[in-house]
Amino acid sequence: MASDDHVSGAATAERIRADMLDSFDEELEEEIDDQRLAALLDRASDHPETESLNRSLYFKELFRLQRELVKLQDWIATNKKKAVVIFEGRDSAGKGGVIKRVTQRLNPRVCRVVALPAPSEREKTQWYFQRYTPHLPAAGELVLFDRSWYNRAGVERVMGFCSEAEVEEFFRSVPEFERMIVRSGVTLIKYWFSISDEEQHFRFQMRIHDPLKQWKLSPMDLQSRIRWEAYTKAKEAMLERTHIPEAPWWVVEADDKKRARLNCISHLLSQFPYQEIERPPVELPPRVHNPDYIREAIPEEIYVPRIY
Repeated sequence: MASDDHVSGAATAERIRADMLDSFDEELEEEIDDQRLAALLDRASDHPETESLNRSLYFKELFRLQRELVKLQDWIATNKKKAVVIFEGRDSAGKGGVIKRVTQRLNPRVCRVVALPAPSEREKTQWYFQRYTPHLPAAGELVLFDRSWYNRAGVERVMGFCSEAEVEEFFRSVPEFERMIVRSGVTLIKYWFSISDEEQHFRFQMRIHDPLKQWKLSPMDLQSRIRWEAYTKAKEAMLERTHIPEAPWWVVEADDKKRARLNCISHLLSQFPYQEIERPPVELPPRVHNPDYIREAIPEEIYVPRIY
């Protein structure tokens, strides 16, 4: 009997290990796909030279940092903390990639992403910050803004979607708005992802040539290439006028995606005095077996076809 239990336990452990490897495969496949497309493009265009991080080291560090993010999540939920992280940067700077790696192993009930569409006609008549405030965290929540109220200082200003008077009012209001958020007990962290002209050009080329990524390329992205210098001036003004002690800006060098992800997640973790939450060991209770229970047969026609 003891031998049977040992075999059963070993089989369970192997299944758990295989399931963990499967969860890593998604990350590996995405990296391999990026490399495949980059290799194709390297033969057709000039890719800016960057010393790539060793893949083995990258994955080792990524998974280590993701374990720490789980600890941070538990600490936030247990201690009823509130946190907001803003991700800003040029199109294709890698914001979405970092957000994906942050949230990949986390509970969406604790850590959620806010990516708002363009404002509706009604929202355009509201106080500018009004559409963002409902998404701020309650106790025990971490909210990641994939772009934020800083749209006004960036795309709206550059594309002429607002007046210079509205931009000036934004610059006057946003420091006090953020101080109010911080005074309410929210930790507010702001990241700007910085990439070079050459790297953005290369990443847009990747999107153009990859049918799985073409949806990421919008008419606004194409305009951002034309208006590179205007975006640079807008970014410089934004950083200068909204870098406050209560909520400073942090610049992530993002020409190398892997380094940007690791550096950003490592820095994010350093902004919280989190500790691992001790929990009692979990034991799976035995299933109750009722002798009168009969499992009903499910009609074959409602099963999904077994194509694979």
